[in-house]
Amino acid sequence: MGRKKKTLHDYAAEFSDLGVKRQPMEQHNSGERTVLEILYCKSCEIPVRVRRDRILEHLASARHFRNRRLAKLWDRKPSHLSPEVEAPPGSPGQSDSASPLALQSKLILAGNCCSSSSPVSRSCPPSQSGSGVCAGGSPKRKGVVTPAVSAPRTSASGTRPWLLPPDVARPAFGGWEPGGFGAGLAVFGAGSGSTALCRNLLEESRCQLLYAVNDQRREVEDLFSQERLAHARLLRAVDADIALSDPRVTGVIVCSPPNEASAIVLRALRAGKGVFCERLPSLDRNIAESCFDEADRRGRPLVCGFYKRFDPALQYLYKRVNENDSLGRIQKISAVSRMYPQPSVATIRSSGGIFHGAAVHDIDIICWMLGERIPDTIFSLGHAFCAEMASLSDADAISVSMKFPSGAIASLDVSQHCNKSCDQRLEVYGSEGSLQMENRNPLGISDHSRSPGPRPQSAADRFRDAHGELLRHFLRTLRGREAPFFTKEQYLWTVQVAAAAEQAWKSGSAVDLRHMAANSTTTIKTEA
Repeated sequence: MGRKKKTLHDYAAEFSDLGVKRQPMEQHNSGERTVLEILYCKSCEIPVRVRRDRILEHLASARHFRNRRLAKLWDRKPSHLSPEVEAPPGSPGQSDSASPLALQSKLILAGNCCSSSSPVSRSCPPSQSGSGVCAGGSPKRKGVVTPAVSAPRTSASGTRPWLLPPDVARPAFGGWEPGGFGAGLAVFGAGSGSTALCRNLLEESRCQLLYAVNDQRREVEDLFSQERLAHARLLRAVDADIALSDPRVTGVIVCSPPNEASAIVLRALRAGKGVFCERLPSLDRNIAESCFDEADRRGRPLVCGFYKRFDPALQYLYKRVNENDSLGRIQKISAVSRMYPQPSVATIRSSGGIFHGAAVHDIDIICWMLGERIPDTIFSLGHAFCAEMASLSDADAISVSMKFPSGAIASLDVSQHCNKSCDQRLEVYGSEGSLQMENRNPLGISDHSRSPGPRPQSAADRFRDAHGELLRHFLRTLRGREAPFFTKEQYLWTVQVAAAAEQAWKSGSAVDLRHMAANSTTTIKTEA
């Protein structure tokens, strides 16, 4: 006897997020009415194909994660909604189901101040969560993701230049109010290394691409759809002033390498634009400081592209390590970061090498997890398996070891070579337990065989959600609702640790950072 075929109700019983909807249909020939059953997702309210792989892929998608989070917020019935906001039963604007769209419309009417780029705020990095109370006054509940506002950063004068006072009117341009087209953006230097960011930019409805500045027109056309480019203007670098002088442009996204980014960042800030620098603003300490100081003087946000802090899995680990204290005293952190596909030699060289282009993000995550700004001692080993990388006096595979003042030991394995799929893992060991972040793919399958298996996952796919959350954080800073999550001091210390790791690799000896002053050198990166 063959195996019994699963019905729609069997799938709905297996997956709690799925349900079966009965829809009456009328046959025109006979006039008889029949009932059609459809398998659909309760959170997204869309039909789902009756195939197990399609179901798993949808449940693992970022879209389902966001909609399910909105549905949980709807079930909580937030207290900051005033009674007069709620529509009377049976009104045309009232939805019968507790859908995320209905929740968004109610929060728009209520004037929710927890978010700036969306009616329902998305979670910010845990380090920015503050006391756990949202702007509406609702306390954070355990196990439930609540809207949070980041702790604002104060300038040298004691003011908060990014946070607009309540009595200051919002600018009329840029579509800041609901119903507008979103913040007007100009993108500089977008190329093949900006795939994840550009994908989220295409999908984000709270912003509009007005200008794309790049001398290589083909690269821009490959990244953006023709429909999006039909409403944007392509400019060469010599015509960048056209974009910077346009009052509709409220934010500038800089995707250029560090040796070119600083000039664009300073020009944009002086033009009164907020800046999101996808890579490092500069490898020179004085220039990097001048970029942050200029942002303070102009009262405009400068957001750096340390995207891994916005990854949902790493945020969960951070909460378990720092909030629940369930692991006890942290003793060791091990991180593995192997990129797929292998970046080109030109990309690695323009980004500052493997230490400043790749390892700096994992160094930031380790320091963030431990709550310590800099290690006491650092030692590195590395090798260039690619002849072209050896000619540049750089490595394509490194191992970094760090010891922190708390006694915790961290090991970091970074490689530009990965033959099958992106390899991103992190393990935290404490005195009372451990946590591991393993590789994940849309189907949730781990394949260690020689067969092709599931579709290879690139680094852009793995951190697509993180890039999206970072972009939305930048949009919120443009509206004055949040301060940039990364301060000047954090940036200088993180990049200085990366420079010390490179110095340890070239010298073959450990580097002691305990007595290194923050302003002891004028150049962060040590040139060969």
